[in-house]
Amino acid sequence: MKPSRVTALFAAALLLSACGAQVEAGPTAPAQATVANCGAQVAFPAPQRPVAYDVSGAEKMFALGLAGRMRGYVMNSLGDPSIAGSPWKDDYAKVERLGTSRITREILVNAKADWVIAGWNSGFSEERGITPKLLEQVGIRSYLHTETCWEYPTAKSEVTPLEALYTDLRNLGDIFGVRQRADELVTELKGRFDKVRAGAPKTPPAKVFVYDSGTDQPFTSGKHAAPNDIIDAAGGTNVFRDLPDGWGSVGWEAVVKTEPEVIVVVDYADQPAQEKIAFIKSAPQLKNTPAVRDNRFHVISYGDLVSGPRNAAGAESLAAYLRSIGR
Repeated sequence: MKPSRVTALFAAALLLSACGAQVEAGPTAPAQATVANCGAQVAFPAPQRPVAYDVSGAEKMFALGLAGRMRGYVMNSLGDPSIAGSPWKDDYAKVERLGTSRITREILVNAKADWVIAGWNSGFSEERGITPKLLEQVGIRSYLHTETCWEYPTAKSEVTPLEALYTDLRNLGDIFGVRQRADELVTELKGRFDKVRAGAPKTPPAKVFVYDSGTDQPFTSGKHAAPNDIIDAAGGTNVFRDLPDGWGSVGWEAVVKTEPEVIVVVDYADQPAQEKIAFIKSAPQLKNTPAVRDNRFHVISYGDLVSGPRNAAGAESLAAYLRSIGR
């Protein structure tokens, strides 16, 4: 149901921080805002029925106090544990969930959406027939997560994952008329990351392997995904920091060669983290790696490791674990 104008304006004025409620008056969205997205200047008319895909999209919106303006969100059911543990759990409950699998053009058309935020090759996809160009033909404007712009074929751009996060928050602030809140949130997140970095020991960084999934081949984080910067801030180094990918598959032999000291296990609904840890411990080729030998596994929620305002919590969690083992 479309909220009344009074309700929408009231909801737009309530801007909540992940670290405690902060209420401030905020302007309504401008008639149009032009922002840089994936290397191109894009003009966005003020969204009236915006939709977000996955944790990344939903929580960037929620963190800016935009839940009351949203038509809905789409999230694969694998992300359900991330909802349960989210600082914005109440917003998830208030905003309509439009799908529990991947986002599709049909979902957006049926919802009469006029704007959507998603990532390239995660939400948007040539193969699945949901691209910014195709959506524009049915009156839906698209914003791409900056973290995924490195592989966007139309207008590539490449920045570090954390800078990509800050860029998205500022851009969303401009598009929805909450730039002051966006600037405050970016300042808050940068401060949290600075504090984490300041607590890291002045020793060679711990070698960290991110294990998302996979038995024949592990699926892990490369240089274009948020864990790369999260690990750096925490005082570690991603053993696949040079992998020219966001998330991608590597060989187990490559993992063994890196001699990881710590394995970060991504937690979501498909397979419990403890089952993933049990699998790694049972793999004969990994038994002599420092992480397995010393039982150094740290579980972090999927919601903390994909591009979004919870990345600071991921860094804080990993930093606390590394300090607990003297690294």
